[in-house]
Amino acid sequence: MTAPVQALFAPFRLGNLELPTRVVMAPMTRSFSPGGVPNAQVVEYYRRRAAAGVGLIVTEGTTVGHKAANGYPHVPRFYGEDALAGWKQVVDAVHAEGGKIVPQLWHVGNVRKAGTEPDASVPGYGPSEKVKDGTVVVHGMTKDDIQEVIAAFAQAARDAKAIGMDGVEIHGAHGYLIDQFFWEGSNKRTDEYGGDLAQRSRFAIELIQAVRAAVGPDFPIIFRFSQWKQQDYTARLVQTPEELGAFLKPLSDAGVDIFHCSTRRFWEPEFEGSDLNLAGWTRQLTGKPTITVGSVGLDGEFLQFMVNTDKVAEPASLENLLERLSKQEFDLVAVGRALLVDPDWAVKVRDGRESDILPFSREALKQLV
Repeated sequence: MTAPVQALFAPFRLGNLELPTRVVMAPMTRSFSPGGVPNAQVVEYYRRRAAAGVGLIVTEGTTVGHKAANGYPHVPRFYGEDALAGWKQVVDAVHAEGGKIVPQLWHVGNVRKAGTEPDASVPGYGPSEKVKDGTVVVHGMTKDDIQEVIAAFAQAARDAKAIGMDGVEIHGAHGYLIDQFFWEGSNKRTDEYGGDLAQRSRFAIELIQAVRAAVGPDFPIIFRFSQWKQQDYTARLVQTPEELGAFLKPLSDAGVDIFHCSTRRFWEPEFEGSDLNLAGWTRQLTGKPTITVGSVGLDGEFLQFMVNTDKVAEPASLENLLERLSKQEFDLVAVGRALLVDPDWAVKVRDGRESDILPFSREALKQLV
């Protein structure tokens, strides 16, 4: 291995969390868990990545035990004996290969549509009510609802620890429930959970605090956040490093150990006047380890594949990424579609076999490999 490549395969340690490499499998919704239960195919899917050099697997989004948490068919859940037994098999398989794994705990919030499983009658839940043609399409959450959701996240984290997961990731990005509270466009509340960004962050802060209380001081909590939203790819929660620092400090103080900084292209600077990306700024401002992500290893970013297309994303140079990692701009690197299509991506990079890496196309989404 060349020295820059070596940086990607150096071990990482944070408290009790020891990772064999800096490669993280990014969370990617796959919808191959009928009834919300991970099956043998899902077990093998994650095992193969752990066996091939992925240091930390962040699972696809798994729904917490709240009636409105899910938004999509065949998404795995993280509650109920059957689903937790399925995840225990995943954990055991990953650990047998020397890997580490955390579930991404998820509530979709107001993007849930009527008719969605498991109870088709339940509307989306969000910070603010939305009525269309006289029908409530988004239930504006009461304070009791907020406490129920917080309790559901805390219970999911408690269950994750009980079945041997190595930590948890809280999904606070991409326009889902937690992010809906952050985002001015979706949070119109006039109580203590609405107002300026500091007040709109109260829900997330209380949720992180509850998760920390549920798992104790030594169980890693990762928090994923983003500027962009599914509803608005140009949205920005904050405009300056100072605003970012003010936003992140209360989350960090609440109990976050690692920040997963979701961007569409990891190489893009977050603010004018510096080459640092969002993960770089977050690390500098909080002192906490960060995960970078965004079109790693591919020459086309994910939006191109959100519609039917015959485009193919070919493997791309990692030189820029490796230089940044070597300079400790960030600590860990999440790889999404490149790992989705090629479970051996990490070992191919490690061994200098870039020409053997498989390209990504929309066809890859149709199966687990």
